[in-house]
Amino acid sequence: MPGEKKNRMGPTRPVDLLVVGGVAAAIAYLITRFNYGSIPTLPRLAGATAALIGVGEAIAGAGLRGRIRDRSRTDNDGSSRPPVPPLTAARAVQVAKASALAGAALAGLWLGFGIYVALKPDSVVAARADTVTAIVGLVCAVVLLAGALFLENSCRTPDDGPPGGAGGP
Repeated sequence: MPGEKKNRMGPTRPVDLLVVGGVAAAIAYLITRFNYGSIPTLPRLAGATAALIGVGEAIAGAGLRGRIRDRSRTDNDGSSRPPVPPLTAARAVQVAKASALAGAALAGLWLGFGIYVALKPDSVVAARADTVTAIVGLVCAVVLLAGALFLENSCRTPDDGPPGGAGGP
């Protein structure tokens, strides 16, 4: 059917992530610019939770990838591992897509905040410490984004082909 392919969920598009990140960066910059004096001191590891989630998603992606790609794989004791149930893979993709957008938004927020405080290191004493916090937060958000994209890619079946390619049904 001609309209059937239009309703299918595809891989996360980089342009979507860039738009979300760019809008979040602009909003964070403006909010920080007008309210920096009333923002409390941020903990150095404020973004660490995002990195932990990203690492967890990457670990889950590695496990799913092995079970999806190699259906004839057996465990050490010779028993075969059960295939991944379709709903499990669909839920993993759903989590991955949501986390990718959240990672892009967090990266944009930390970037906007970081740009503001990086331009004010001499005029505001706290800005120097906040610059380091923004860099740590940005790195952690990128780890979340990378883990989410890896999990999403890990849920592709071997006959899906490359993203945007003609390998799927």
